[in-house]
Amino acid sequence: MPEQQPYIRPSWDEYFMKIVEMVGARGTCDRGRAGCVIAKDKRIISTGYAGSPIGLPHCDEIGHEMHIVIHPDGHQSSHCIRTTHAEQNAICQAAKFGIALDGAAIYVKMTPCYTCAKMIINAGIKRVVCANDYHAGSRSKEIFAEAGVQLKILNHEVLPYANQNPNETQADIQDKQNDIIIF
Repeated sequence: MPEQQPYIRPSWDEYFMKIVEMVGARGTCDRGRAGCVIAKDKRIISTGYAGSPIGLPHCDEIGHEMHIVIHPDGHQSSHCIRTTHAEQNAICQAAKFGIALDGAAIYVKMTPCYTCAKMIINAGIKRVVCANDYHAGSRSKEIFAEAGVQLKILNHEVLPYANQNPNETQADIQDKQNDIIIF
């Protein structure tokens, strides 16, 4: 009889990242279906997923609310702004129920955006674990380092959004969107 290999339990990071996947399945925007788990002392204290504010229509129901962002270097990107990010929803959920996040760890699908990174820092979260990198995450990485927040990216591959077209021209984007945000 072959020798049976001992069972290897998942690490805490692996455990929480698997839960992130399930939480993200509740997301209501196909551009990411992102989930988030906030844990402290190896216990889940809050979760969130990408979705519209309570009572408002979701991308899956009425479509995306796309905006174009023109960056300082001149490149442009297109973003859906209908939903609240998974990190924002998890932080709001904790606030709603009076749960302190100081010293917690946050587990997410990809490197948080700049706005989420600032919220994470202000909430007192000290550790960020990401399944993948985010194409626009460089500024978030900088402020995490400045604020002393530990960042761990499990896979440095940058995931494209579900309906992101890398060959889309500026004219195509302009046809889709009238609002332009300049940073």
